[in-house]
Amino acid sequence: MNFQQLRSVRETVRCGFNLTEVAHTLHTSQPGVSRQIRELEEELGIDLFVRAGKRLTGLTEPGAHVLPIIENILQGSHNLRTAGQEFVAQQSGSLSIAATHTQARYALPTAVQEFRLQFPNVRLHLHQGSPRQVAEMLLSGEADIGIATEALAQYADLVALPCYRWTHSVIVPPNHPLLDGPLSLEKLARYPLITYGAGFTGRGHIDQAFAKHRIEPRIVLSAMDADVIKTYVELGMGVGIVASIAFEAERDTQLRAIDAGALFGINLTKLALRRGSYLRAYVYALIESFAPTLQRSVVDQAMVADKDKVTADGYEI
Repeated sequence: MNFQQLRSVRETVRCGFNLTEVAHTLHTSQPGVSRQIRELEEELGIDLFVRAGKRLTGLTEPGAHVLPIIENILQGSHNLRTAGQEFVAQQSGSLSIAATHTQARYALPTAVQEFRLQFPNVRLHLHQGSPRQVAEMLLSGEADIGIATEALAQYADLVALPCYRWTHSVIVPPNHPLLDGPLSLEKLARYPLITYGAGFTGRGHIDQAFAKHRIEPRIVLSAMDADVIKTYVELGMGVGIVASIAFEAERDTQLRAIDAGALFGINLTKLALRRGSYLRAYVYALIESFAPTLQRSVVDQAMVADKDKVTADGYEI
């Protein structure tokens, strides 16, 4: 039994049983992948995959039972290598962060700046994507830390920790009628709206608020990027709804912001880690810099906690 056999099985499942894609991922040949799988099956005495001719179509019942064990072995191997590297180089290495645009642009810079001063020899990699893409990058090992508001707490293999709460703001040009008097959903619905796409930055709360009051908003443009939303508001295309942290009065001089927390509720940004992963000292440092409540002891406790203790918003701290 060897690690290449285990990797072949794991990647076969991850690649949807497409051996050509598995071979590309593992930098080998398709016959080589097939041979590794068959040799492991022979050693274990069970068939791991359902076959239709030469094609693999799914996991057998024994295969489904064995897969988590294979995942744990490979994760343990990765942790062992990382632990060794930790003692060789305490202050160097690499750290990959996956985040949505709003988090990368508005929430992370201060923490990243502090981290660079403390660990100048650590190479930082910042990936941007949708909340689900952030989760997928964590699950695949492409990212060490994931930050988003949606999706992260929905994955059993991720530990999602609450970081901070935030609300939305309505943004309009100066002298806009919405600046006069209290804000309401009825008033907002009179104007074309520009906000985030589905699944981004609290969009679900926006949709729920209008639906609860049986009001049909006229959303003329949606985007994943708050800067894009603000640009089109400045062009006069409509009224914007963005995360409050995305409005910067000193930069957005052609816009005005109105707090909309009372209309759309409170959102919770979460930081996620892959369950069972080994965390270097500088990973803990970045986490605590971003969210001071997430001290090392809190993170460690969450990483070993029972999955049943996860709430809809992630772990309670």
